Amino acid sequence: MFNALAPSEVKSDDSKDSFYEELELVFDHFPKCRMKILWRDINAEMGREDIFKRIIGNESLIKNSKGNGVRIIDFATSKIVVVKSTMFPHLKHS
Repeated sequence: MFNALAPSEVKSDDSKDSFYEELELVFDHFPKCRMKILWRDINAEMGREDIFKRIIGNESLIKNSKGNGVRIIDFATSKIVVVKSTMFPHLKHS
């Protein structure tokens, strides 16, 4: 398991590109194991678009993905992993 804090949507593309390049290096050098967990805030809004459901499921609270959401989906797709935080129904507080 490793922690990461991604740049927010308002940060520069250069900053985001650097983050995802470093994330890929760390991920690729992490020991080979059955499960890898990326834990922390990826500052991404991943939507419920049909083309992303295989990677993120159907339970996102967001309708349409934003730039960072597409970045993390692309990363997950390239590493053949899934984003679990959007796979389970969210509890609604009353």
